Amino acid sequence: MPADEPGATTGPGEYWDSVYERRGAGGVSWFQAVPQTSLDLIRALGTTPDTPVVDAGAGAGTLTAHLAAAGFTDLTAVDISAAALAAARARAAGPPGAAPVSWVHADLLSWRPDRRYGLWHDRAVYHFLTGDADRAAYLATLRAALRPGGIVILAAFAPGGPARCSGLPVARYSPAGLTRSLGAGFTVLAAHAEQHITPDGVIQPFSWVAGSLAP
Repeated sequence: MPADEPGATTGPGEYWDSVYERRGAGGVSWFQAVPQTSLDLIRALGTTPDTPVVDAGAGAGTLTAHLAAAGFTDLTAVDISAAALAAARARAAGPPGAAPVSWVHADLLSWRPDRRYGLWHDRAVYHFLTGDADRAAYLATLRAALRPGGIVILAAFAPGGPARCSGLPVARYSPAGLTRSLGAGFTVLAAHAEQHITPDGVIQPFSWVAGSLAP
């Protein structure tokens, strides 16, 4: 196993902590000051502000802060990196009376949510799962976390995107490939291609799907 991959000398949580500590919250390749595609899809799907939302693999991203500012009242951010969550939490801190956010430090492959959500959002986690067992564990968590008929928004590197990210191999998907990964019971409501520009000015193509998941 290469020395820069989780498990070589550290666990995956420590690995991602080191990535954020080296590059800073705004220096990782997937950072977006405004997560416009996510916000547009959430709006287009008619998600109401009282919908319980879980940002799976939230990292140090800005989605939670933007949703809180838009009036969403039931937000949960989950990430394997304590350093990333600390950065996101500092960014999302609002004035007294602002909507509280539940910050969950957990590995999505083993997290066992104690409640169910109306929207599962994941941008740029799923493509790091390159083995069948990890993908199955992720999807088991997703299904346990989502209430019947809940909405999934999932984004991953598209064909033509990088083969590695942050020193790790990644999988790449078309929207149809993401749809197949979500399995039976997933109904596509929207599909989208995005040309993400990293903080270093590199273009990375992403595939997006959004839809409802039957029990």
